[in-house]
Amino acid sequence: MTTIDDVLVQLNFIIDTARRRGSADGYFAALYRRVTETVKIRIAQGAFADGPRMARFDVAFASRYVGAWHQHERGETPTSAWAVALSCGTSFWPVVMQHLLLGMNAHINLDLGIVAAEISPGASIQDLKRDFDAINQLLADLVGDVTNRMGTIWPGVRLLVKAGGGLDEELVNFSLSRAREAAWDVATTLAAEPDVSRRAVIIQGVDNVATLLGRGVLHPGLWAASTLAWVRLRERGSVAEKLDVLLK
Repeated sequence: MTTIDDVLVQLNFIIDTARRRGSADGYFAALYRRVTETVKIRIAQGAFADGPRMARFDVAFASRYVGAWHQHERGETPTSAWAVALSCGTSFWPVVMQHLLLGMNAHINLDLGIVAAEISPGASIQDLKRDFDAINQLLADLVGDVTNRMGTIWPGVRLLVKAGGGLDEELVNFSLSRAREAAWDVATTLAAEPDVSRRAVIIQGVDNVATLLGRGVLHPGLWAASTLAWVRLRERGSVAEKLDVLLK
């Protein structure tokens, strides 16, 4: 992929594949397509400090997710955090929000800092901060919008909202704001590290932490698991119908 339009083509392919086979791995792709479409529009509107740089950032960022998805499809092993997120596409019990959080965990807690350091290495990383925060705020806004709309169709989602800001803290061991801060720390650390082997060690450590967080989202404590099971049994609609809601 070299352009944002290329990214949209790939995301459409993942969504169409999920729709055809009824697999939940399309939920995150649907949310991500909305993010990508919005980024494209805002670049054209001049909303970012450096539009061309943000376009490169968007493509590089999306490439990590799309690449992981294709690796999983080929039976290969992606990064551990993505392996957790993509392992439950055909599992019954995870609710839609869990699938979204698993994707966000891998993409923000692992991929985001890596890509930021690649796009703005060395001291130039500080020039990226404003646009880095802007892209994260865009994602947070869309997640909130999706949660509200899902709540009108699957009332059980409202129980999760009441339980603790979208999901109980036992389920979500990170918030978007904390994930963004952690990703920025990773970005500045990697950008300042000239040694390739040392960067690889740092990335592996970040992947290990993100993997643990993902497992926590997928397998929360007893109380949260019971609440999620109650919600899952009351979710209505096919995968295709849920994708339609996410894409609106």
